[in-house]
Amino acid sequence: MLGVVALALASAVAPAVRGEPTDADFVAARDAFRAGDAARLERIAPRLNGYLLEAYVEYWRLKLKLDDADPVAVRAFLERYANVPLAERLLAEWLKSLAKRGEWKTFGDFYLKQPSEDVELACYTAQWRWQQEGGEALDDVRGFWFSGQDQPESCRPVFAALIAKGKLTSRDIWARFRLAHEAGNYRLAAKIAGELPTVERPAPRDIERIDRNPRAALMKGDFRLSAPFGRELALYALDRATASDPSAARDAWLNFRSRLPDPDRLYGNLVLAYNAARQLVPSASDWYRDAEGAPMTEAQRAWRVRAALRAGEWSEVANAIDAMPETEAQEPAWRYWKARSLAATGHVEDATRLYGGLATEQHFYGFLAAEALGATVVPQSEPLSPEPAALAAFAARPAVQRVVKLSALDLRSEGHREWLAVVRGLDDDALLLAAVFAQQNDLYDRSINTADRTRQRHDFALRYPTPYQSEIEEAAKRNGLDPALLYGLVRQESRFVADIVSTAGAVGLMQLMAPTARWVAKQTGRSELRTLKLDDPALNVELGSYYLRYVMDRFGGLTALATAAYNAGPGRAESWRGAASLEGAIYVETIPFNETRDYTKKVLANAMFYQTRLGLPYLALRDRLGIITARGAPIETGATLAGSVAGEPAERPKQAP
Repeated sequence: MLGVVALALASAVAPAVRGEPTDADFVAARDAFRAGDAARLERIAPRLNGYLLEAYVEYWRLKLKLDDADPVAVRAFLERYANVPLAERLLAEWLKSLAKRGEWKTFGDFYLKQPSEDVELACYTAQWRWQQEGGEALDDVRGFWFSGQDQPESCRPVFAALIAKGKLTSRDIWARFRLAHEAGNYRLAAKIAGELPTVERPAPRDIERIDRNPRAALMKGDFRLSAPFGRELALYALDRATASDPSAARDAWLNFRSRLPDPDRLYGNLVLAYNAARQLVPSASDWYRDAEGAPMTEAQRAWRVRAALRAGEWSEVANAIDAMPETEAQEPAWRYWKARSLAATGHVEDATRLYGGLATEQHFYGFLAAEALGATVVPQSEPLSPEPAALAAFAARPAVQRVVKLSALDLRSEGHREWLAVVRGLDDDALLLAAVFAQQNDLYDRSINTADRTRQRHDFALRYPTPYQSEIEEAAKRNGLDPALLYGLVRQESRFVADIVSTAGAVGLMQLMAPTARWVAKQTGRSELRTLKLDDPALNVELGSYYLRYVMDRFGGLTALATAAYNAGPGRAESWRGAASLEGAIYVETIPFNETRDYTKKVLANAMFYQTRLGLPYLALRDRLGIITARGAPIETGATLAGSVAGEPAERPKQAP
């Protein structure tokens, strides 16, 4: 239901006085822009003079002809809409257009002397400054070289100049070669190798031979280990072979690793251990010991801890965390696991101190730490009751009005940018007022994210709202699900935005993929398989909760497994179980997919907050996590959806919003 304040602003689809700009005109302009129809947009634009979102119409007009735009018109836009996020966006796009066309003088006229987080623009800026100031200007973007991902085309001449000037050495080129193949970006690795001086460059056919069959190349071991390029090819083959079969790769590696210099041998040991850890190989923790002394990335250090957790080696867990930089070691995950390792090795007082600090924090590890101390976490809210006049003043701000309108007219990402500008730098009271406004106007995602920003004063009713209460609680009851878990999952999947669609095509409150929805519809006897409106809240929750019940039953009611399966698919969740029973918290911590690991923690933590919000009996997080039985072990299956179900969707690959 549209909030009271929004109704006061409303012009959504109401008839307008003849001659006034309308939402229908704006939608027509939006559609013309999306279709790239500049002529149609030019015909519509005059009807939108004075419209609340006129800036967007003007931006679209310039955007469609940016390469031919008049600099005077661009500057006029930037000045007129300086307080609208679109101005910053247009400036970046205009500067890129100028640089691509070699219009460097005009580029300089518009250039703002401030660092850019946009790599493409930063490299164009370095090119311009290079012309003005000389080679020293290139130093600012040297760091962009050290990435395992492709960098924008604008960086190519900058990198070439740095190499020519000796500011990127052969060692730097090999460092990026390693980053690229560690990231699985093998095409980029081959391209980077081509940047080496001829005498140091591996033959393309040697890289191609490894790419065709990394394991065979590694087993053959035909590498010129006396030369840097030969050693790098051996390490490249090791990385590629380990990605598919760590044990076989290690056997081959042992045949020649002693012939390598210590730094290369340690790096190879690290590559092997890191890949094995992410594949949950039981020996990975032992293999990490062979890499002691090798420089490690943040991800490699994290998987050293996870490998030790998976192996149940608590002393090694502590050693791995102690080896982290202080800023990493202070992250909640590593403080919790350090406390666990201390408790497991008899250092109870030290563990208690760490638990005590964590137990005051409102997150997954805070709940686990409190429970380790025998306590329960009851989130304490200090809600704000804003005066109607304060809400009205907030609502009257043009930027806020634009957010409401953009959200209503299917321009949600644009509304998000505007909202971020609105709440940037606000104190807690102002953030809570903004969150109240957003919730009253059904902007649940903005309300949740804004309430999450507070530092001292918190309102957990805003952070954990209960919209669509009848639909969600009825679906939970019908499918025998914990309503707190269902709310927690919906909050993580969609932030209660009923019509949201992810980049992978997942739709609605529970982010259903079409194949999953059709499968559930078939199981439940629905005939309208091809006309399912997945943005309908009631239908979406009905189908999604049925599927959640299905994966819960498939995994014997193990909530951690079912939650991981909802995000990544039942097959993957099953494959991540251990050869022996595993504590649920360790299972979750060692999920190989970053997205699914983070997702599972957040859904389970959400459920803890929602059980308090709903007044439900306290169920400990450690009990929600449970004990994950060994892979392949029989699981007691619930009665609701028991048995083999034909046509079950094998996986649910998607990106949660």
